[in-house]
Amino acid sequence: MKALRSLILPAMFTLAASPALAADDPAFGLWLVEAKTAIVEIAPCGDKACGKIVWLEEPNDANGAPKVDTQNPDEGNRSNPICGLAMLGNFAQDSEGEWESGYIYDASDGSTYDAKMAVQEGGTLEVRGFIGVSLFGKSQTWSRVEDARGGC
Repeated sequence: MKALRSLILPAMFTLAASPALAADDPAFGLWLVEAKTAIVEIAPCGDKACGKIVWLEEPNDANGAPKVDTQNPDEGNRSNPICGLAMLGNFAQDSEGEWESGYIYDASDGSTYDAKMAVQEGGTLEVRGFIGVSLFGKSQTWSRVEDARGGC
């Protein structure tokens, strides 16, 4: 019994110490980016939050082929489709609707930035990408949408 207790008690404390993400966090869902050219789905990824592109206004190039990540710094990823691309990741929850210590990937130039995001009072999502310190960055306001407009 003593051996069993020594296994169960540490496991219970570990579970209590690692909070599960609430699937109903207001940051989770579908978001139309500020330029209105893409929809990003933000969802839990383990104990973090991440996001991927689920709709593009123009999913295909001039030849009718799906657009790919041509600017990716890793040459092995340059043939990956933009649709389905993981562009947000590693966000740690600060409080309900507020996330920090994440990253955002910009497929237009292949750059990755530190990022944070927070749901605003009006129901929009402010996403801020920056280098090192949040002061040196740029914010976008994303709008919630109910569907991915048919996907990519």
